[in-house]
Amino acid sequence: MKSYFFYLLFLLCFFGSYAQKGNVKEVDSLYKEDHFYAGISYNLLTRQPSGLSQDAFSLGFNLGYIKDMPINKARNKAFGVGIGYSTNSYNQNMLIEKNENGEFEYSILNDRSTYTKNKFSTNLIEVPIEYRWRTSTPSDYEFWRIYVGFKLGYIITHTSKYDGDLGRLRYRNNDDFNNLQYGLMLSFGYNTWNFQVNYGLNSLFSKNAQIDGQSVDFNDLKIGLIFYML
Repeated sequence: MKSYFFYLLFLLCFFGSYAQKGNVKEVDSLYKEDHFYAGISYNLLTRQPSGLSQDAFSLGFNLGYIKDMPINKARNKAFGVGIGYSTNSYNQNMLIEKNENGEFEYSILNDRSTYTKNKFSTNLIEVPIEYRWRTSTPSDYEFWRIYVGFKLGYIITHTSKYDGDLGRLRYRNNDDFNNLQYGLMLSFGYNTWNFQVNYGLNSLFSKNAQIDGQSVDFNDLKIGLIFYML
């Protein structure tokens, strides 16, 4: 998993540097900051139920396209609307398994030595909506930016995987996932390199998912880097 993370980081840095070097334009007083983006993140679970903890490295990867709509004469303030894709993994000690009735059950794995893999992952289509502030000018393509907004996502596929003393468990189409996801987003930085933070406002699971009567209603927090390519 760590090698996968560094491979993605290398690719993003390469394409970001390539886009920056190739960014030679004529001066356009009506410029817009339409761009493609790609990002990597470390995924954290917040509001965890008692006994749940994360282990290993939980990665996220997102990419997409943003349409820029300036709202002032200087064109350093704008709204942005886009479409994108996101894939995320969460390594933790919550076991997801089916009972004899075909219903999903949830429990905490207290002994880390009894399993080698335990995670769930999601793939989403996302719609980011941003308010954008930057120090750009028609002739300056290297600038500071702060983008803040709202992100709406829909989970198109999700899986849970376990390898351990109980065998090899693989599940898809778990109705206990909340397919509709929404949250707050922030990105800030200079030129191609920027930090990103995304916080989910609703739970990844519905109230049907419970551990000993306690709802599995944790949210996710993603912290990482995002690269903008014009």
